[in-house]
Amino acid sequence: MTTPPVGDWLTTRQPFVLGLFRIVLGLLFTSEGAATVFGVLDRKASSTGDWPFWYAGVIELVCGALVLLGVATRGAAFVSSGIMAFAYFTEHQQDGLFPLQNGGLAPVLFCWGFLLIVFFGPGAFALAGLAAGRERGARPAVGPVTEESR
Repeated sequence: MTTPPVGDWLTTRQPFVLGLFRIVLGLLFTSEGAATVFGVLDRKASSTGDWPFWYAGVIELVCGALVLLGVATRGAAFVSSGIMAFAYFTEHQQDGLFPLQNGGLAPVLFCWGFLLIVFFGPGAFALAGLAAGRERGARPAVGPVTEESR
């Protein structure tokens, strides 16, 4: 009996790892928004309507929750990526060229992480995928689509 190549083993688990990545990224982003809007997690809340911080906090809270749950994931990730690019270029980039110089490491990582989700989708464990599977009476696909799985 031969064992499958490591690449095949990793490929079959991509949806699960992508789903876990989405969940962690969404949880972290939601906590950023909650801290900004409600003043939790040892952070002072922004005043209601304070531009751009309070509005960014609301977007982080709502879009982070959508990404976390896997509902309207690509749209929420697109908005999240954009708001983090905006934050980087308006608040951080003026203080230095590189994120380590200007304190913008978190917005850069969030921006690129959400952009990854825009292009690759929510992965496994998304509520939207579970609901779609129940409507069709089948389990949602969690692995790569192959000729044998069609």
